[in-house]
Amino acid sequence: MAKRVTRKRGAAPKSAARMPVAIGFRAHSGWAAAVAVAAPAGSPTIVDRRRVQIADLSRSEEVQPYHAAAEMSLKHAKAFIAARVKRTRFLARAAIRAVVRDTERQGHKIAGCGILLSSGRPTTSLEATLASHPAIHTAEGHLFRNAIVHAAEQLGIPVVGVREREIAEVAANELGMAPGVIAKTVSELGRTLGPPWRQDEELATLAAWLALTAALRD
Repeated sequence: MAKRVTRKRGAAPKSAARMPVAIGFRAHSGWAAAVAVAAPAGSPTIVDRRRVQIADLSRSEEVQPYHAAAEMSLKHAKAFIAARVKRTRFLARAAIRAVVRDTERQGHKIAGCGILLSSGRPTTSLEATLASHPAIHTAEGHLFRNAIVHAAEQLGIPVVGVREREIAEVAANELGMAPGVIAKTVSELGRTLGPPWRQDEELATLAAWLALTAALRD
């Protein structure tokens, strides 16, 4: 399970020295924004930025597996979801390995992984999930986020999760910076790198920064 942080209080230059790096993810149905961050002297630097695919986006049953399962008998739905979980984890592991490989080729080392979490809780049974449309959406989000967490942990990368609605407050506490300063710092990283730099990349960057801070502190 990801270590969850709760409320409690541009590409690197080729000449850059070897630095610890964390990867941040903001997951969607079938894909995720991934940003790898180093923080020399406490100042974040983007080492890698990409969109990773964790499902076959051309197949709706892979992008929305619980929606597809709702049309099946419970027996077939269980087997179908089990297969989708296995496949999604495989793709997530391959995607993270690629980021790790490319980051290490730059001379850096992966120290952690950060991921944005939702506030929704999955139901306790597949039957209950398939009986509720909101629960179906919650379960799909959990499936893709959990695939990333599982893959990172299988690769021996410590994972820090933070609820998306709490990330500004958590970041202010963990980084010891005012929310406005954090937001400006992350925004300026995007201006330096150029597009795409949307909310996905900004939040993934912040998740990575938090995971890196936790890794360096531990």
